[in-house]
Amino acid sequence: MKERWLSVAEIAAHLGVNPDTIYKWIARKQLPAHKVGRLWKFTASEVDAWVRAGKAAGDDHND
Repeated sequence: MKERWLSVAEIAAHLGVNPDTIYKWIARKQLPAHKVGRLWKFTASEVDAWVRAGKAAGDDHND
């Protein structure tokens, strides 16, 4: 079965973070995201693998 694309709001809810955090992670931490027109889209499996790899953790003193 093909995985559906998620919006910023949906992936933020999936991770339990604010949508603004998603935009920061795209810019600063290379969150796996795909631009479709003007919108960012995500697959839960790619984002989950990114989180498991420890990429969401770390020093964010510049926020």
